[in-house]
Amino acid sequence: MDIDIEVPKFFICPISLQIMKDPVTAITGITYDRESIEHWLSTSEKTVCPVTKQPLQKDSDLTPNHTLRRLIQAWCTENASHGVDRIPTPKPPLDKASVHKLIKNLSHHELQIKTLSQLESLAVENERNRKCMVEAGLPRIMLLFIVSCFKKGQVSGIQEALSILCFIRIPRSESRVFFSENHKIIESLTWVLGCKMENFATVKSHAASVLKMLVQEAGSSVLERLKPEFFVTIAGVLREGITHQGINAALQVLLDACSWGRNRKMMVESGVVFELIELELGSPERRTTELNLGVLFHLCCCAEGRDQFLSHGGSIAVVAKRILRVSPAVDDRATLILSLICKFSGTSRVIQEMVDFKAVPKLCLLLQADCAPYLKDKAREILKSLSEEWKNSPCSFSSLSIES
Repeated sequence: MDIDIEVPKFFICPISLQIMKDPVTAITGITYDRESIEHWLSTSEKTVCPVTKQPLQKDSDLTPNHTLRRLIQAWCTENASHGVDRIPTPKPPLDKASVHKLIKNLSHHELQIKTLSQLESLAVENERNRKCMVEAGLPRIMLLFIVSCFKKGQVSGIQEALSILCFIRIPRSESRVFFSENHKIIESLTWVLGCKMENFATVKSHAASVLKMLVQEAGSSVLERLKPEFFVTIAGVLREGITHQGINAALQVLLDACSWGRNRKMMVESGVVFELIELELGSPERRTTELNLGVLFHLCCCAEGRDQFLSHGGSIAVVAKRILRVSPAVDDRATLILSLICKFSGTSRVIQEMVDFKAVPKLCLLLQADCAPYLKDKAREILKSLSEEWKNSPCSFSSLSIES
């Protein structure tokens, strides 16, 4: 569009500040682009009209403004020579009957891939479609489809089904009900995470995201029944490497599962500690480090976890390095991990490693930083336990007080 073209103000959506493609009027009398106001209503905790600040319900009626749409389309056509794109007439809104028809087509094997692709395209399109799909019960159908693929050993359609679930999300009530009726979904998603297939990074990232959604809503009844092969598969996913979103989802699942001692034991036995340290050595993004050290802290609460932690040559170094470099949450977890190591596994070799790998100066700096008092107390405890060893070290920290 030429920068000299002035767009009429009433053609502009107050939220997106772009020309409206599908103008709709809220009950407050303000007109917005449909996609923008629907996204606003679906994502805001307290929904109000962005312009008037009057209350709006999440399922508030939005009336199509056909007159304004025609005016916008006419203006775009008149200014096409100036680089203005014509606004197409919006498609009729998706309804439950149309979704049910597509769901019915899934029962015909020859139509499955085509139908799943159609559903995926509709889910990508807009929030209105996603809401309609949830109301039509599509999340449960997609979960049942994944379980069916697992039972048949069928990989075709898995990618589309997982993508749909990531777009439309799974309502909390449906997660709980589905688990009570069908216990195969965890096993099915574990199978997907371990499968060799095309676009494995995308598929496994989506599978991890769906798994995270389900686990967070399913409660203890599911987390208490996890099997060793589940954690072996998660360890393999961390080792292979997938998208940042997928890695974070897998780490969140591990963190949620850490509340049970049997799960922590299985994680250690499956080599999760080693994979977490390897992942951290790659200098991941902030959220990944927070989740990573959160899991490591829980695993270092048991002797087997500490042994596996110390068996990796880079464990103490990478944890110490993260202090005061990432976030307060990481400072907390890193300090507590070092505290557990010193308290329960503080051999002379471990103490020397903490000196050699700069844990001491980091903890001394923590004493001077603006952080929680309990964290300073914990750092002071560690330094006192190390004092005899690091006083004999070539590096001197005598200028830094560790007294109360």
